[in-house]
Amino acid sequence: MSSTENEKKKKTVSKEEWEQRLAEVKVNKQDLNQLVMNYLVVEGYRDAAEQFSLESGLEPTVDLQSIQERMDIRHAVQSGDIDTAIDLVNELNPEILDTNPQLSFHLQQQRLIELIRQGAFQEALEFATEEMAPRGEEHPEFLAELERTMALQRAN
Repeated sequence: MSSTENEKKKKTVSKEEWEQRLAEVKVNKQDLNQLVMNYLVVEGYRDAAEQFSLESGLEPTVDLQSIQERMDIRHAVQSGDIDTAIDLVNELNPEILDTNPQLSFHLQQQRLIELIRQGAFQEALEFATEEMAPRGEEHPEFLAELERTMALQRAN
C-alpha cells in the first residue's frame, strides 16, 4: 500500500470531536500519581519525588537514594566518559552488565563512538575487533548496529 493510500485511510477528527472524546476519558488518580512519580524518578528529581511520595502516599518503585547514582551514570554517558559510567554501573549493581548483554553492548558501542569522535581511528578499529566483534558472535542481533557504528569512521 502506498503512502498516499495510507493517508486516505487515516481518519481526521475534528477539534470538537477530539475534545468530546478527551472529556469522556476518566483518569484514575492512582495511575496519574504513579505517572508523576515515575517522571520524577527517571528525570532525577529526588527531592521532589520524596516530597511527592509524602503528599500522595505513593511509594516510589525504586530506592530514592539510587537516583543520584543513576544521574551520575547518565551524566558520565552524556559527557562521553564511558569508562566512568561502566564503573558506576558496576558499583550500583555488579551483576547488571553480566546479565544484560544489550546494556553492556550499548555502553561498549558508545565507547567506540567516543573513540571515533576523538579521531582515534586505529584504537577504535582495535577496540571493535578485540572487544565488540566477539560480542557480535555471541549475539548476532548486535552485528548490524556494530556495522553502522563502524560506518561512522568512514564518514569522518
